[in-house]
Amino acid sequence: MQSTLVKAAALTLSLIATAASAEGVRTEKNMSLDLATQIAAQTVATCTANGYAVTATVVDRAGTVRALHRADNAGPHTLEASRLKAYTSASAKNTTLAMMEGAQKNPAAANLVNIPGYLLLGGGVPVKVGNEVIGAVGVGGAPGGHLDEQCAVAGIAKVQDLLK
Repeated sequence: MQSTLVKAAALTLSLIATAASAEGVRTEKNMSLDLATQIAAQTVATCTANGYAVTATVVDRAGTVRALHRADNAGPHTLEASRLKAYTSASAKNTTLAMMEGAQKNPAAANLVNIPGYLLLGGGVPVKVGNEVIGAVGVGGAPGGHLDEQCAVAGIAKVQDLLK
């Protein structure tokens, strides 16, 4: 009986040690400068082709700006709006349009607007490799958040082959 307890204790300690070492170093995918630049350029090009002067900001998984493209004639407010949308999307791992709609329909989610740095307007879309969010793109300047989001989705789609 005692040897069984000793073996169980040894096994338990071994499992704890293995779990502890697994928590020490992590490997994560993240947004490269080249990828961020391509997404921003493709997003602005899509909006420009549709007649919208926008700014596209791409952030990495931590919400740090990696690339920013501002179309000719895009308003000065679009710089900060696109950054905040990208940050919000990367942070929450969701589109800002879905978050805005959720906050409007769900009183428990209404306080999301009070999180510093969050902007719940359509136009922020996460960039994913599989199910892992590696960053986000935020767009500001089209006549409606749903149109900002369409440009972001199209910009990401144009580099989809790089997201593997």
